[in-house]
Amino acid sequence: MDISVVVPLLNEDESLPELVAWIKRVMTANNFSYEIVMVDDGSTDNSWKLIQQMSKEDLGVRGIKFKRNYGKSAALQTAFQAVKGDVVITMDADLQDSPDEIPELYRMITEDSFDLVSGWKKKRHDPLSKTIPTKLYNGVTRWMSGIKLHDFNCGLKAYKNAVVKSIEVYGEMHRYIPVISKYAGFKKIGEKVVEHQARKYGVTKFGGLERFIRGPLDLLSITFVGKFGKRPMHFFGIWGILMFLLGFSLFLLVGGNKVYWMIKDIPARNIADLSYFYIALTAMLIGTQLFLAGFLAELISRNSPNRNAYIIEEETWERDVIRQT
Repeated sequence: MDISVVVPLLNEDESLPELVAWIKRVMTANNFSYEIVMVDDGSTDNSWKLIQQMSKEDLGVRGIKFKRNYGKSAALQTAFQAVKGDVVITMDADLQDSPDEIPELYRMITEDSFDLVSGWKKKRHDPLSKTIPTKLYNGVTRWMSGIKLHDFNCGLKAYKNAVVKSIEVYGEMHRYIPVISKYAGFKKIGEKVVEHQARKYGVTKFGGLERFIRGPLDLLSITFVGKFGKRPMHFFGIWGILMFLLGFSLFLLVGGNKVYWMIKDIPARNIADLSYFYIALTAMLIGTQLFLAGFLAELISRNSPNRNAYIIEEETWERDVIRQT
């Protein structure tokens, strides 16, 4: 199968028939073999009834219905586990993402060999209350991740099948799929300017300003786990040792001065009255705690069922076995 189109949705019954018909036209015009996987994230309108009806009329349309609303990340992760296409295209259900972009996105994956291509809504049809926070969010993510994308949260993206089968998306992590992919080893990430349609039906599901509180925390989590998930002691241990050595050095300095004053019979203040004593003690305690945190994290990591889960790009084992026989 050439393409799997993944459409997470929540209360989009007005736009679904038009979206599916549009996708079909594009696929037919380009002779793509395809499937459309729609994930109903707990809709309360007629979205699921429409999906059921379209699935009966066309075996290429597949539907997944959640018992309740779990969020976009859960919808994407569930769809990623189910898709079969060589290239996976994700798009929103509100008709603001154009299916006409699919052929070029497919070409960039198959011919230009990108692992992931993210859409960039260079010209947006959104209110300032959405566009200004989005620009701030993208700027911070670009700076923290080192990935030069203009629009991390664009719903229109294309992936190699291997990418979606290798990553895990949960919580609010769908906004950082390019970052997750980078730390999974899929570093050839491209960008394409895409047409952004004005919303035709319904209302926006924009998360609001609270995502700028959760977002940086999610990004920090992804960055830390990506770098140190399999070797936490390399982070906690190094900082723990440095803090302990700093505190111990200050303690030696304070104690050495005290001994020197005693030898020289010089009147001196009580060591407990010196601020350096408490700084040294605090640094040693923090250093010890960091080291212990790293030790415990290392124990947990080494006993994790996924401790030896690595992504294999290619192997020649089967050919070598044939040669030996």
